[in-house]
Amino acid sequence: MKNIFIVTGISGSGKSQALKCFEDFGFHCIDNIPVKLIPYLQRLILNEDYLNKVAIGIDIREMKHSKNFTSVINCLNTKGTDCKVIFLDCQDNVIIQRFSETRHRHPLGENLPIAIKKERKILAPLKEQADRIIDTTKLTLGELKEIISSLVTIKSVYDFKINLISFGYKYGVPIDADIVMDVRFLPNPYYIKGLKNLTGIDKAVKAYLYKNVIYKNFISEWFSQLKSLIPLYIKEGKSFLTIAVGCTGGKHRSVCVVNHLVELFKKEGYDVSEFHRDMRKR
Repeated sequence: MKNIFIVTGISGSGKSQALKCFEDFGFHCIDNIPVKLIPYLQRLILNEDYLNKVAIGIDIREMKHSKNFTSVINCLNTKGTDCKVIFLDCQDNVIIQRFSETRHRHPLGENLPIAIKKERKILAPLKEQADRIIDTTKLTLGELKEIISSLVTIKSVYDFKINLISFGYKYGVPIDADIVMDVRFLPNPYYIKGLKNLTGIDKAVKAYLYKNVIYKNFISEWFSQLKSLIPLYIKEGKSFLTIAVGCTGGKHRSVCVVNHLVELFKKEGYDVSEFHRDMRKR
């Protein structure tokens, strides 16, 4: 089943931000497409396997030129597709404030209060047809993303993207990390004969760490904790999580931990990737 969302609403209510949220959830986003092109887009969506999740932004610029918008939207809700209309709204005084702060011109190009009133009248039929109306007057971006996450198909922890990075503290902490774990408390293979010039993905280094009781307890407890946190991140609107694991040089302990966690996550069906930033540095 193809998932399609029409994102529309009052100018200044946050449609662009909503589309960015859909993009974070893996949707192909198309903003301000001419309404007459939608039937062609519908055929493309049905014929292309990669277009399983699509969000389409429609605003007053298109609506004022279309008298048959409802029938055009209905063409997207055919066999093999599930089309929902999300209508964003906001109180007039907040919209006026937002336009004043950004200094953007209203699409209808009139006195702002008059333009908002006219826009509401034009969009009224579409608002009535909406599957979900979201009032953004008092919403933060995080709260908007949380609402959207409850609407899209990315509700399962197994749709959540996990990026695991190993690094060396001597080279600095990755700036894009959401969670940083320091594993310098683990025994260091660097000082063990025959292991110094190997890395954490080599079997000898893994065997050395895996048999250590501290390592065993740490991996078991931290993996369990990470799994319990993922649903909470999803609830807050995140679609991916970057976890950085660091040791002194980023060659042995952190690499082994990341590689081990990737194996554990994959065994349970998670979408996970690994990157060893400093493993080859000297």
